[in-house]
Amino acid sequence: MSSKTARDRLRFAESVALLAMMMSLAALSIDAVLPALPIIGNELGIQHDNTNQLIISLLFLGMSGGQIFYGPLSDAVGRKLAIYTGFVIFISGTLLSLFAPCFTMMLAGRFLQGLGAASPRVVSIAIVRDQYEGQKMAQVMSFIMTIFIIIPILAPALGQLILSISSWRSIFALFLFLALFSFTWFLFRHPETLDKRKREPFSISRIISSIREVLSIRQSFAYTIISGLVFGSFLGYLNSSQQILQIQYGLGEKFPLYFGILAIAFGAATLMNSKLVTFFSMKKLVQLAMQALVALSAIFLIISLIQNGHPPLSSFILYLIPLFFTIGILFGNLNALAMEPLGHIAGIGASTIGSLSTFAALAIGTVIGQSYNGTILPLIAGFLLLGSASLVIIQLANRKR
Repeated sequence: MSSKTARDRLRFAESVALLAMMMSLAALSIDAVLPALPIIGNELGIQHDNTNQLIISLLFLGMSGGQIFYGPLSDAVGRKLAIYTGFVIFISGTLLSLFAPCFTMMLAGRFLQGLGAASPRVVSIAIVRDQYEGQKMAQVMSFIMTIFIIIPILAPALGQLILSISSWRSIFALFLFLALFSFTWFLFRHPETLDKRKREPFSISRIISSIREVLSIRQSFAYTIISGLVFGSFLGYLNSSQQILQIQYGLGEKFPLYFGILAIAFGAATLMNSKLVTFFSMKKLVQLAMQALVALSAIFLIISLIQNGHPPLSSFILYLIPLFFTIGILFGNLNALAMEPLGHIAGIGASTIGSLSTFAALAIGTVIGQSYNGTILPLIAGFLLLGSASLVIIQLANRKR
Protein backbone atom coordinates (compact mmCIF):
# COMPACT_ATOMS: atom_id res chain seq x y z
CA MET A 1 0.00 0.00 0.00
CA SER A 2 1.40 3.39 -0.99
CA SER A 3 1.83 6.13 1.62
CA LYS A 4 -0.66 8.29 -0.34
CA THR A 5 -3.31 5.54 -0.19
CA ALA A 6 -2.73 5.11 3.54
CA ARG A 7 -3.09 8.87 4.08
CA ASP A 8 -6.29 8.92 2.02
CA ARG A 9 -7.80 6.10 4.07
CA LEU A 10 -6.77 7.78 7.32
CA ARG A 11 -8.28 11.08 6.14
CA PHE A 12 -11.48 9.27 5.14
CA ALA A 13 -11.75 7.51 8.52
CA GLU A 14 -11.07 10.76 10.38
CA SER A 15 -13.73 12.62 8.38
CA VAL A 16 -16.35 9.92 9.05
CA ALA A 17 -15.55 9.86 12.78
CA LEU A 18 -15.66 13.66 13.05
CA LEU A 19 -18.94 14.08 11.16
CA ALA A 20 -20.54 11.24 13.16
CA MET A 21 -19.42 12.83 16.42
CA MET A 22 -20.84 16.22 15.45
CA MET A 23 -24.16 14.74 14.31
CA SER A 24 -24.38 12.73 17.54
CA LEU A 25 -24.31 15.82 19.77
CA ALA A 26 -28.08 16.22 19.44
CA ALA A 27 -28.83 12.57 20.28
CA LEU A 28 -26.43 12.66 23.22
CA SER A 29 -27.98 15.89 24.50
CA ILE A 30 -31.40 14.24 24.50
CA ASP A 31 -30.74 10.76 25.88
CA ALA A 32 -27.97 11.37 28.42
CA VAL A 33 -30.24 13.78 30.31
CA LEU A 34 -33.16 11.33 30.66
CA PRO A 35 -32.08 9.67 33.94
CA ALA A 36 -31.52 13.12 35.49
CA LEU A 37 -34.93 14.66 34.67
CA PRO A 38 -36.53 14.21 38.13
CA ILE A 39 -33.36 15.36 39.90
CA ILE A 40 -33.13 18.50 37.76
CA GLY A 41 -36.83 19.23 38.29
CA ASN A 42 -36.58 18.81 42.06
CA GLU A 43 -33.51 21.03 42.35
CA LEU A 44 -35.02 23.76 40.17
CA GLY A 45 -38.35 23.80 42.03
CA ILE A 46 -40.69 21.85 39.74
CA GLN A 47 -43.75 20.37 41.48
CA HIS A 48 -45.27 18.26 38.67
CA ASP A 49 -43.20 15.44 37.15
CA ASN A 50 -44.69 15.93 33.66
CA THR A 51 -43.20 19.45 33.56
CA ASN A 52 -39.71 17.92 33.52
CA GLN A 53 -40.46 16.64 30.00
CA LEU A 54 -40.08 20.21 28.70
CA ILE A 55 -36.32 19.77 29.13
CA ILE A 56 -36.57 17.37 26.16
CA SER A 57 -39.26 19.23 24.23
CA LEU A 58 -37.49 22.61 24.18
CA LEU A 59 -34.41 21.05 22.60
CA PHE A 60 -36.58 19.71 19.77
CA LEU A 61 -38.21 23.13 19.38
CA GLY A 62 -34.78 24.67 18.83
CA MET A 63 -33.84 21.94 16.36
CA SER A 64 -37.04 22.51 14.40
CA GLY A 65 -36.24 26.19 13.85
CA GLY A 66 -32.56 25.56 13.20
CA GLN A 67 -32.99 22.92 10.51
CA ILE A 68 -34.67 25.25 8.04
CA PHE A 69 -32.09 27.98 8.66
CA TYR A 70 -28.71 26.22 8.42
CA GLY A 71 -29.18 24.59 5.02
CA PRO A 72 -29.59 27.89 3.11
CA LEU A 73 -26.97 29.55 5.35
CA SER A 74 -24.37 26.92 4.48
CA ASP A 75 -25.20 27.32 0.78
CA ALA A 76 -24.48 31.06 1.11
CA VAL A 77 -21.44 31.32 3.42
CA GLY A 78 -19.93 27.85 3.19
CA ARG A 79 -20.22 24.73 5.31
CA LYS A 80 -17.59 25.61 7.91
CA LEU A 81 -18.96 29.03 8.88
CA ALA A 82 -22.47 27.59 9.21
CA ILE A 83 -21.18 24.87 11.54
CA TYR A 84 -19.12 27.41 13.53
CA THR A 85 -22.34 29.38 14.06
CA GLY A 86 -24.16 26.31 15.30
CA PHE A 87 -21.37 25.36 17.70
CA VAL A 88 -21.27 28.85 19.22
CA ILE A 89 -25.04 28.73 19.83
CA PHE A 90 -24.87 25.17 21.22
CA ILE A 91 -22.03 26.03 23.58
CA SER A 92 -23.89 29.16 24.77
CA GLY A 93 -26.98 27.06 25.50
CA THR A 94 -24.92 24.41 27.28
CA LEU A 95 -23.36 27.04 29.56
CA LEU A 96 -26.81 28.48 30.28
CA SER A 97 -28.14 25.04 31.28
CA LEU A 98 -24.99 24.12 33.19
CA PHE A 99 -25.29 27.13 35.51
CA ALA A 100 -29.10 27.48 35.39
CA PRO A 101 -30.42 28.85 38.72
CA CYS A 102 -34.06 28.23 37.75
CA PHE A 103 -36.16 26.05 35.44
CA THR A 104 -36.86 28.89 33.01
CA MET A 105 -33.14 29.41 32.47
CA MET A 106 -32.71 25.67 31.96
CA LEU A 107 -35.38 25.68 29.23
CA ALA A 108 -33.78 28.69 27.53
CA GLY A 109 -30.47 26.86 27.50
CA ARG A 110 -32.05 23.71 26.07
CA PHE A 111 -33.71 25.71 23.30
CA LEU A 112 -30.32 27.18 22.35
CA GLN A 113 -28.74 23.73 22.50
CA GLY A 114 -31.30 22.45 20.01
CA LEU A 115 -30.94 25.51 17.79
CA GLY A 116 -27.17 25.02 17.72
CA ALA A 117 -27.18 21.21 17.37
CA ALA A 118 -29.31 21.52 14.22
CA SER A 119 -26.27 22.95 12.41
CA PRO A 120 -23.90 19.94 12.47
CA ARG A 121 -26.84 17.61 11.98
CA VAL A 122 -27.98 19.33 8.77
CA VAL A 123 -24.71 20.67 7.38
CA SER A 124 -22.76 17.43 7.93
CA ILE A 125 -25.03 15.74 5.39
CA ALA A 126 -24.35 18.58 2.95
CA ILE A 127 -20.58 18.10 3.52
CA VAL A 128 -20.91 14.42 2.61
CA ARG A 129 -22.92 15.35 -0.48
CA ASP A 130 -20.22 17.87 -1.51
CA GLN A 131 -17.48 15.22 -1.39
CA TYR A 132 -19.13 12.00 -2.50
CA GLU A 133 -21.91 10.70 -4.68
CA GLY A 134 -23.59 7.44 -5.56
CA GLN A 135 -22.34 4.29 -3.85
CA LYS A 136 -19.49 6.11 -2.08
CA MET A 137 -21.92 8.60 -0.52
CA ALA A 138 -24.17 5.74 0.61
CA GLN A 139 -21.15 4.02 2.16
CA VAL A 140 -20.08 7.14 4.05
CA MET A 141 -23.62 7.80 5.35
CA SER A 142 -23.88 4.15 6.40
CA PHE A 143 -20.69 4.45 8.47
CA ILE A 144 -21.88 7.72 10.02
CA MET A 145 -25.35 6.37 10.83
CA THR A 146 -23.89 3.22 12.40
CA ILE A 147 -21.96 5.38 14.87
CA PHE A 148 -24.97 7.69 15.25
CA ILE A 149 -27.23 4.75 16.18
CA ILE A 150 -24.89 3.60 18.97
CA ILE A 151 -25.28 6.91 20.85
CA PRO A 152 -28.94 6.47 21.97
CA ILE A 153 -28.07 2.97 23.19
CA LEU A 154 -25.21 4.15 25.42
CA ALA A 155 -26.19 7.74 26.32
CA PRO A 156 -28.65 7.03 29.19
CA ALA A 157 -26.12 4.67 30.79
CA LEU A 158 -23.51 7.41 30.51
CA GLY A 159 -25.90 9.88 32.16
CA GLN A 160 -26.66 7.39 34.95
CA LEU A 161 -22.94 6.77 35.50
CA ILE A 162 -22.27 10.50 35.86
CA LEU A 163 -25.16 10.80 38.35
CA SER A 164 -23.67 7.99 40.45
CA ILE A 165 -20.43 9.93 40.97
CA SER A 166 -21.45 13.57 40.55
CA SER A 167 -24.39 15.94 40.08
CA TRP A 168 -26.61 16.44 37.04
CA ARG A 169 -24.63 19.55 36.14
CA SER A 170 -21.68 17.31 35.28
CA ILE A 171 -23.75 15.91 32.38
CA PHE A 172 -23.89 19.39 30.88
CA ALA A 173 -20.18 19.82 31.63
CA LEU A 174 -19.61 16.72 29.47
CA PHE A 175 -21.70 18.27 26.66
CA LEU A 176 -19.54 21.40 26.92
CA PHE A 177 -16.31 19.42 26.70
CA LEU A 178 -17.48 17.35 23.72
CA ALA A 179 -18.73 20.45 21.89
CA LEU A 180 -15.43 22.29 22.41
CA PHE A 181 -13.47 19.21 21.39
CA SER A 182 -15.55 18.66 18.22
CA PHE A 183 -15.43 22.35 17.34
CA THR A 184 -11.62 22.46 17.67
CA TRP A 185 -11.19 19.22 15.73
CA PHE A 186 -13.41 20.50 12.90
CA LEU A 187 -11.77 23.94 12.92
CA PHE A 188 -8.24 22.64 12.37
CA ARG A 189 -8.71 19.35 10.52
CA HIS A 190 -11.68 19.56 8.16
CA PRO A 191 -11.51 21.53 4.87
CA GLU A 192 -14.24 23.71 3.40
CA THR A 193 -16.13 21.53 0.90
CA LEU A 194 -18.31 24.08 -0.91
CA ASP A 195 -16.56 25.96 -3.67
CA LYS A 196 -17.20 29.72 -3.58
CA ARG A 197 -18.37 29.61 -7.19
CA LYS A 198 -21.23 27.28 -6.20
CA ARG A 199 -22.58 29.38 -3.35
CA GLU A 200 -26.02 30.96 -3.47
CA PRO A 201 -27.11 34.16 -1.67
CA PHE A 202 -29.07 33.66 1.52
CA SER A 203 -32.69 34.53 0.91
CA ILE A 204 -35.79 34.37 3.08
CA SER A 205 -37.89 34.29 -0.08
CA ARG A 206 -36.03 31.12 -1.14
CA ILE A 207 -36.98 29.45 2.17
CA ILE A 208 -40.61 30.51 1.77
CA SER A 209 -40.60 29.25 -1.82
CA SER A 210 -39.26 25.87 -0.64
CA ILE A 211 -41.99 25.60 2.01
CA ARG A 212 -44.63 26.39 -0.60
CA GLU A 213 -43.25 23.76 -2.97
CA VAL A 214 -43.19 21.06 -0.27
CA LEU A 215 -46.79 21.91 0.64
CA SER A 216 -47.96 21.94 -2.99
CA ILE A 217 -46.54 18.54 -4.04
CA ARG A 218 -48.88 15.83 -2.78
CA GLN A 219 -46.24 13.15 -2.17
CA SER A 220 -43.82 15.50 -0.39
CA PHE A 221 -46.56 17.04 1.73
CA ALA A 222 -48.14 13.69 2.66
CA TYR A 223 -44.92 11.99 3.72
CA THR A 224 -43.74 15.08 5.58
CA ILE A 225 -46.97 14.96 7.61
CA ILE A 226 -46.58 11.21 8.18
CA SER A 227 -42.98 11.77 9.33
CA GLY A 228 -44.28 14.30 11.84
CA LEU A 229 -46.96 11.89 13.11
CA VAL A 230 -44.54 8.96 13.50
CA PHE A 231 -41.82 11.11 15.03
CA GLY A 232 -44.42 12.69 17.29
CA SER A 233 -45.50 9.32 18.69
CA PHE A 234 -41.85 8.42 19.26
CA LEU A 235 -41.21 11.78 20.92
CA GLY A 236 -44.13 11.03 23.22
CA TYR A 237 -42.21 7.93 24.28
CA LEU A 238 -38.97 9.88 24.77
CA ASN A 239 -40.77 12.47 26.89
CA SER A 240 -42.39 9.92 29.20
CA SER A 241 -39.89 7.02 29.07
CA GLN A 242 -38.12 8.00 32.27
CA GLN A 243 -41.40 8.23 34.20
CA ILE A 244 -42.76 4.99 32.75
CA LEU A 245 -39.67 2.80 33.06
CA GLN A 246 -37.85 4.32 36.00
CA ILE A 247 -40.83 5.23 38.22
CA GLN A 248 -44.00 3.39 37.10
CA TYR A 249 -42.16 0.08 36.60
CA GLY A 250 -39.64 0.78 39.35
CA LEU A 251 -36.51 0.11 37.31
CA GLY A 252 -34.48 2.80 39.05
CA GLU A 253 -30.85 2.62 37.94
CA LYS A 254 -31.71 -0.21 35.50
CA PHE A 255 -33.59 2.31 33.33
CA PRO A 256 -30.61 2.91 30.96
CA LEU A 257 -30.26 -0.84 30.38
CA TYR A 258 -33.87 -1.26 29.25
CA PHE A 259 -33.77 1.98 27.26
CA GLY A 260 -30.65 0.71 25.47
CA ILE A 261 -32.22 -2.67 24.68
CA LEU A 262 -35.17 -0.93 23.05
CA ALA A 263 -32.85 1.40 21.13
CA ILE A 264 -31.08 -1.67 19.68
CA ALA A 265 -34.33 -2.71 17.96
CA PHE A 266 -34.62 0.75 16.43
CA GLY A 267 -30.99 0.72 15.29
CA ALA A 268 -31.23 -2.80 13.83
CA ALA A 269 -34.18 -1.75 11.68
CA THR A 270 -32.31 1.32 10.44
CA LEU A 271 -29.36 -0.85 9.39
CA MET A 272 -31.54 -3.58 7.84
CA ASN A 273 -33.58 -1.10 5.82
CA SER A 274 -30.82 -0.80 3.19
CA LYS A 275 -31.24 -4.53 2.52
CA LEU A 276 -35.03 -4.56 2.63
CA VAL A 277 -35.37 -1.85 -0.05
CA THR A 278 -33.79 -4.27 -2.53
CA PHE A 279 -36.81 -6.57 -2.12
CA PHE A 280 -39.63 -4.07 -1.54
CA SER A 281 -40.35 -0.56 -2.74
CA MET A 282 -40.11 2.20 -0.15
CA LYS A 283 -43.87 2.78 -0.34
CA LYS A 284 -44.57 -0.90 0.26
CA LEU A 285 -42.18 -1.00 3.21
CA VAL A 286 -43.83 2.07 4.74
CA GLN A 287 -47.30 0.58 4.32
CA LEU A 288 -46.32 -2.81 5.79
CA ALA A 289 -44.47 -1.21 8.73
CA MET A 290 -47.38 1.13 9.46
CA GLN A 291 -49.91 -1.71 9.35
CA ALA A 292 -47.74 -3.67 11.78
CA LEU A 293 -47.48 -0.64 14.09
CA VAL A 294 -51.26 -0.18 14.14
CA ALA A 295 -51.99 -3.89 14.66
CA LEU A 296 -49.46 -4.18 17.51
CA SER A 297 -50.79 -1.05 19.21
CA ALA A 298 -54.45 -2.07 18.87
CA ILE A 299 -53.79 -5.48 20.44
CA PHE A 300 -51.62 -4.10 23.23
CA LEU A 301 -54.06 -1.27 24.01
CA ILE A 302 -56.73 -3.88 24.74
CA ILE A 303 -54.28 -5.81 26.94
CA SER A 304 -53.34 -2.61 28.75
CA LEU A 305 -56.97 -1.63 29.33
CA ILE A 306 -57.65 -5.05 30.89
CA GLN A 307 -54.61 -4.49 33.15
CA ASN A 308 -55.78 -0.96 34.12
CA GLY A 309 -52.95 0.66 32.17
CA HIS A 310 -50.21 -1.26 33.96
CA PRO A 311 -49.48 -4.57 32.18
CA PRO A 312 -46.44 -6.61 33.26
CA LEU A 313 -43.09 -5.11 32.31
CA SER A 314 -42.18 -8.18 30.24
CA SER A 315 -45.24 -7.79 28.00
CA PHE A 316 -44.63 -4.05 27.65
CA ILE A 317 -41.05 -4.69 26.47
CA LEU A 318 -42.23 -7.44 24.10
CA TYR A 319 -44.61 -4.89 22.57
CA LEU A 320 -42.03 -2.10 22.27
CA ILE A 321 -39.26 -4.14 20.63
CA PRO A 322 -41.18 -4.96 17.39
CA LEU A 323 -42.88 -1.56 17.54
CA PHE A 324 -39.53 0.24 17.53
CA PHE A 325 -38.36 -2.02 14.71
CA THR A 326 -41.29 -0.81 12.59
CA ILE A 327 -40.52 2.81 13.52
CA GLY A 328 -36.90 2.28 12.47
CA ILE A 329 -38.12 1.08 9.06
CA LEU A 330 -40.44 4.09 8.78
CA PHE A 331 -37.73 6.60 9.66
CA GLY A 332 -35.52 5.04 7.00
CA ASN A 333 -38.03 5.61 4.20
CA LEU A 334 -40.43 8.44 5.00
CA ASN A 335 -37.86 11.19 4.54
CA ALA A 336 -36.65 9.65 1.26
CA LEU A 337 -40.22 9.49 -0.07
CA ALA A 338 -40.87 13.11 0.92
CA MET A 339 -37.63 14.14 -0.83
CA GLU A 340 -38.21 12.10 -4.00
CA PRO A 341 -39.96 14.86 -6.03
CA LEU A 342 -37.57 17.58 -4.76
CA GLY A 343 -34.31 16.71 -6.50
CA HIS A 344 -34.10 20.21 -8.00
CA ILE A 345 -34.05 21.79 -4.49
CA ALA A 346 -32.49 18.91 -2.56
CA GLY A 347 -30.54 20.91 0.03
CA ILE A 348 -33.17 23.41 1.11
CA GLY A 349 -35.90 20.82 0.52
CA ALA A 350 -34.32 18.49 3.08
CA SER A 351 -34.09 21.36 5.58
CA THR A 352 -37.73 22.28 5.01
CA ILE A 353 -39.02 18.74 5.42
CA GLY A 354 -36.91 18.20 8.54
CA SER A 355 -38.10 21.44 10.10
CA LEU A 356 -41.81 20.97 9.34
CA SER A 357 -41.89 17.33 10.47
CA THR A 358 -39.96 18.10 13.67
CA PHE A 359 -42.26 21.01 14.53
CA ALA A 360 -45.35 18.81 14.04
CA ALA A 361 -43.73 16.03 16.08
CA LEU A 362 -42.91 18.45 18.88
CA ALA A 363 -46.55 19.49 19.28
CA ILE A 364 -47.79 15.89 19.15
CA GLY A 365 -45.07 14.46 21.40
CA THR A 366 -45.62 17.17 24.01
CA VAL A 367 -49.36 16.43 24.15
CA ILE A 368 -48.71 12.69 24.58
CA GLY A 369 -46.04 13.27 27.21
CA GLN A 370 -48.10 15.78 29.19
CA SER A 371 -51.03 13.31 29.14
CA TYR A 372 -49.04 10.78 31.17
CA ASN A 373 -51.21 9.79 34.14
CA GLY A 374 -49.27 7.01 35.81
CA THR A 375 -50.31 4.46 33.16
CA ILE A 376 -49.05 3.61 29.67
CA LEU A 377 -52.50 4.17 28.11
CA PRO A 378 -51.79 7.68 26.68
CA LEU A 379 -48.62 6.40 25.02
CA ILE A 380 -50.19 3.29 23.45
CA ALA A 381 -53.29 5.22 22.37
CA GLY A 382 -51.00 7.79 20.77
CA PHE A 383 -49.19 5.13 18.72
CA LEU A 384 -52.52 3.64 17.62
CA LEU A 385 -54.27 6.91 16.69
CA LEU A 386 -51.27 8.45 14.91
CA GLY A 387 -50.51 5.20 13.09
CA SER A 388 -54.12 4.92 11.93
CA ALA A 389 -54.11 8.53 10.73
CA SER A 390 -50.87 7.84 8.87
CA LEU A 391 -52.40 4.84 7.09
CA VAL A 392 -55.26 7.05 5.87
CA ILE A 393 -52.80 9.65 4.57
CA ILE A 394 -50.75 6.91 2.84
CA GLN A 395 -53.86 5.75 0.99
CA LEU A 396 -54.65 9.31 -0.09
CA ALA A 397 -51.05 9.96 -1.16
CA ASN A 398 -50.85 6.80 -3.25
CA ARG A 399 -54.24 7.28 -4.91
CA LYS A 400 -53.89 8.02 -8.59
CA ARG A 401 -54.90 11.48 -9.70
